[in-house]
Amino acid sequence: MSVLDMSFTTMVLPKLLDIFLTGNNVISYNGCITQVFFFVVLMVSEYFILAAMAYDRYVAICHPLRYSYFMSLRVCFWMTLTSWSIGVFEGILYTILISSCTFCESNEVDHLFCDLKPLIMLSCSDTGTIETIILVFGAIIGFVPSIMTLVSYMYIISAILKIHSEEGRHKTFSTCSSHLTVILLFYGTVLGMYMRPKSSYSMDQDKMFAILYAGVIPMLNPLIYSLKNQEVKEALYKIKKNII
Repeated sequence: MSVLDMSFTTMVLPKLLDIFLTGNNVISYNGCITQVFFFVVLMVSEYFILAAMAYDRYVAICHPLRYSYFMSLRVCFWMTLTSWSIGVFEGILYTILISSCTFCESNEVDHLFCDLKPLIMLSCSDTGTIETIILVFGAIIGFVPSIMTLVSYMYIISAILKIHSEEGRHKTFSTCSSHLTVILLFYGTVLGMYMRPKSSYSMDQDKMFAILYAGVIPMLNPLIYSLKNQEVKEALYKIKKNII
């Protein structure tokens, strides 16, 4: 998650800040295609890593005594490797598809960075096949981690409801509350951007969603995951007390 968050911000924000500060809004064709590749790799990888983390929470809550067996170093390694490998596969696929498009008229990308939708809209070639391939592969690869996450949390919630002590339920839920918050933020913004019907498509809304998942969410993630740390809680409490 740390690598993903740093990579997301490194991919988008430096060039965006350069545009705001100097007005230099020019990016090369190779630089634009490179942004598309890394954006897809990072977004798809995060989907699967969040699903892997949901499974980790499921094992920790539903099978605590066998946690070290189910979540061994080898299992974690292969889950991480698989997540990044799928991301790289999709990144290569989408980069090849976008590179095959012809750009013959306007060369102005109406977006905060080089994303799939703005480039497809900018192309003067027939993009029907490309859009269908992107939609099908996106739906298939997006379906797997979504189901994994949903099923994991169904078992987690079921296990929490079986705990008789209110303090026990609260303590157990706190182990996955930060991860659930990140899932809702990330899935909500990405699905809101890519699963909207064409009739309600708006480039301004896309820019707002792009800022959220490429800049704001990676910035919030460390804070969200740190809220479980007792020292962080005490520091925030002191700040709140001093302000009041």
